[in-house]
Amino acid sequence: MKKIYPFILLIFTGLLMSCGDDFLEPLPESAVSSESYFSNDDEIESGVIGMYDAIQGINSNNLTDNFSIQREYYLTEMRSDNTRTKSSEGEAAQFESYTVTASNGIVSNYYISFYEIIYRANLVLSSLDAASPEKAASFEAEAKFVRAYAYFNLVRLYGDIPLIDRLIGPLEREISYTRVATSEVYNLIVSDLQTAVSGLDNTYKNRASRAAAQTLLAKVYLTQGTNYAEAQTLLESVIGSGFSLEPNFKDVFYTENNNEVIFAIGYTSDLTSDSQNISAEWLNSVGRTSGVNYVTADAREALDNLGGSRTPYSYRQDAAQPTQYQVAKYIPNGDTNLGIAPTASNPELAGNDWIILRFADVLLMHVEAILAGGQQTSATAAINSFQRVRNRAGLTTPVTSITKEDLLAERRVELAFENHRFFDLVRFGAAQQVLSAFSDANGYSFNATDLLLPIPQREINLSNGLMSQNPGY
Repeated sequence: MKKIYPFILLIFTGLLMSCGDDFLEPLPESAVSSESYFSNDDEIESGVIGMYDAIQGINSNNLTDNFSIQREYYLTEMRSDNTRTKSSEGEAAQFESYTVTASNGIVSNYYISFYEIIYRANLVLSSLDAASPEKAASFEAEAKFVRAYAYFNLVRLYGDIPLIDRLIGPLEREISYTRVATSEVYNLIVSDLQTAVSGLDNTYKNRASRAAAQTLLAKVYLTQGTNYAEAQTLLESVIGSGFSLEPNFKDVFYTENNNEVIFAIGYTSDLTSDSQNISAEWLNSVGRTSGVNYVTADAREALDNLGGSRTPYSYRQDAAQPTQYQVAKYIPNGDTNLGIAPTASNPELAGNDWIILRFADVLLMHVEAILAGGQQTSATAAINSFQRVRNRAGLTTPVTSITKEDLLAERRVELAFENHRFFDLVRFGAAQQVLSAFSDANGYSFNATDLLLPIPQREINLSNGLMSQNPGY
């Protein structure tokens, strides 16, 4: 549940109004033109809150609004073998069939939304001279965590992208539209997260924390396929920081700020400005759609075979259309059969927090770090972390060794529909094989170039020749 700071939001609202359109609509949809607006700790704090508002996105059906993570599942789960549309129609169906076009509005909205997050982080960083000595380091650490998080998602989805690490002027078009190598983006991400690890504590779950920065940095190292030893050290630090698995898998998603949550984006029920309609969109004719992010037969089979006690709280049969199956995480209007209470009087104004990092992910990445790119491990530390996750699911048969395939399968059923599957397939080097087979079985058209999304065509048009497109689009 999102914590509201009325005086901070009032300050931030006033600043937004004074800044004009450049703040809300960065030019050129991936950059900004602005001077520093924050002159003291309270105003900088308002800017910090604004970063999380940008991640939260706007609960709206207006396609010109920034949806941010509220539409992230299209770009992740629906490009994997986990979910699909119910109707196989419209722009949404491009993701499941691997026919995404450069003019796809969802692709463009996410790109714009995440550069808005980066802008707001850069705005905070530009104001550090106005911060008190007591607060400057924590403001810097928090803003750099958010910037790193945004760039990490963008670079994994779009590949080479513009790298904007400061506020820029309206005439600085080259930095706005020049795509730099992913290695440069990762250098900034790692540097930002190292600063965040040093400057944060574990006070928050709905804001950046040291544990969140350590977890994200470890995932960055695993994604790069380098520095496995440092990733293991970071994850072991988080494991020793007091987090734990919730005994009941359901409580992970329906008890706010529980012991398993490391970093989540907070939402507040029945409040248009702070609620989400993510989960309503997943239902049958409840949200704006007629049902998206529906569970594939492939994912159901994996959960039925490997999910254990997680399965009932991962997917459910659609009562209105029994041949269809819905995601059962974050249900906004309740389910009496599952013992889930409604989270809002209006499911389109849901208050379910969206979990980005949780302890089970840490335990499974710990195994991955110990594997260190290898095919199998029998290391005691890896077995212990792997077994903890399986034990919670009621799968208590002792494990004596873990293969890379075992780990990928376990991550699939543990983290199903939480926007990890596509990234996991790419990181494990399995995306080409798995998605090609899935595509062939369903009559889709996957090929290797689909591992990256297109740069939005509107950005390329605005660049006047500075920006190139990804292959295949």
